[in-house]
Amino acid sequence: MKSIGFIGVGKVGTAFGVRLAEGGFPVRGAMDILPEESQRFAASVAGCKVYPTAQSLADEMDFVFITTPDDIIGQVATQVHWRRGQAVIHCSGANSTAVLEPAHKAGCNVGCMHPCNTFASIQQSLENLMGSTFTLEAEEPVLSDLKQFVAALKGRWMTLHAEDKALYHASICIACNYLYTLVGIATDLWKNFGIAQSDAVAACMPILTGTMNNIEKVGFPGCLTGPIARGDVGTIRKHIAALQQADAALVPLYKSLGLATIPMGIAKGTLSNEKADELRALLSA
Repeated sequence: MKSIGFIGVGKVGTAFGVRLAEGGFPVRGAMDILPEESQRFAASVAGCKVYPTAQSLADEMDFVFITTPDDIIGQVATQVHWRRGQAVIHCSGANSTAVLEPAHKAGCNVGCMHPCNTFASIQQSLENLMGSTFTLEAEEPVLSDLKQFVAALKGRWMTLHAEDKALYHASICIACNYLYTLVGIATDLWKNFGIAQSDAVAACMPILTGTMNNIEKVGFPGCLTGPIARGDVGTIRKHIAALQQADAALVPLYKSLGLATIPMGIAKGTLSNEKADELRALLSA
């Protein structure tokens, strides 16, 4: 591997480029539609050159990461004139290597390397990337190259088939993005009793951290706590009444989440079948 270049150097591209360079890999090129982004990237990686176009970068790099937004990956793959023997990689969770078919037809080796993590800013991306699990989709020899990258990033890897990508990405979207949504909804309710959302978030951080610890250390279904796990039908009834008054639009969401939680309570062994039936009747009404 003589040279690695990045087309698109936002949060993910920067994290990959900087950390791979730190791991001893030859990161030599950066290109972004925003010149200041390319300059920022190059300033963080010794020996890295800024390229004005995707084509000029591809002309000189042996290993090209396309780390643009998902919807642009296919455009880049189509517009660039690739040369046989190059490796072309994207880091999308939802897209398979099919989006790189123009490069594959040109004789390139293609692959996908997606970090199962969240990237909210440049600094957070640099911190979060290390130690991630990476889902890989590629054939040899690129698959071995990607495994070397994972090792340098102190992560673990697993392989996925193309047809698995959309469901995989939906699952981590639920686990990550919609967790933000749920916490945002939950803490916004505190305004009904005069507490700002920022203060509510601060108050909830210990329970959120404890929840993550329970998932990691206890696992499912044992990690489940709360009124569904205990079969507290009366408490759930009070919740519904309070939500109906504060924000009735949230009641269907609350009921759906409760119904989805019942099987976990049963599996844990703390929710009896009788109480489960009562909860289903209440939450289905």
